[in-house]
Amino acid sequence: MSKAPQVTKAPHYWEEACKHLVKKDRVMKRLIPQFDDLTLETRGDAFTTLARSIVGQQISVKAAQAVWDRVVVLPKKFVPAQVLKLKVDDMRAAGLSARKVEYLVDLAIHFNDGAVHVKNWDEMDDEAIIAELTAIRGIGRWTAEMFLIFHLMRPNVLPLDDIGLINGISQNYFSGEPVSRSDAREVAAAWAPYCSVATWYIWRALDPIPVAY
Repeated sequence: MSKAPQVTKAPHYWEEACKHLVKKDRVMKRLIPQFDDLTLETRGDAFTTLARSIVGQQISVKAAQAVWDRVVVLPKKFVPAQVLKLKVDDMRAAGLSARKVEYLVDLAIHFNDGAVHVKNWDEMDDEAIIAELTAIRGIGRWTAEMFLIFHLMRPNVLPLDDIGLINGISQNYFSGEPVSRSDAREVAAAWAPYCSVATWYIWRALDPIPVAY
């Protein structure tokens, strides 16, 4: 039985963001009061969070959890230096594909060698962090944006590659009609500087139970 995820309190900007969105956007004015007891939460450290995202690619949430539970106990401690000591056969036996093994090793190398500047992230803008993360094999822009929203809790991320966001905008703003990226950007203009928060509420409109990354 796995431990419950450790979560932190809501981001400091959450209340201010909700007030802004309710004032600026008719859909947010309707959505936010429906979920006022829920907020964005973060868990884990950066390396573990990104490793989980790699393990979970292209498989169901249930399957991803099963594989993760086997992978995370392979090293004595789940840190980059320890992951780099693992045998490929052991990682494959835990359920990782050959490609995901390569991705996990590349992630560990980037963290172990200091190619990602974790301690500087507070001073770096979103795009600079995305550039660092997408230089790692197996991490695309969408994964980097989810990391910005769920781990670093950046307030103004608009993940235009996210199917849920596009579907939610279609349903809530365009009566279910197809939505282009430019349509989504136009809607989100009213959300700034809190696009992450608005995106979170759009996701809630589709699925009331929050996902933690």
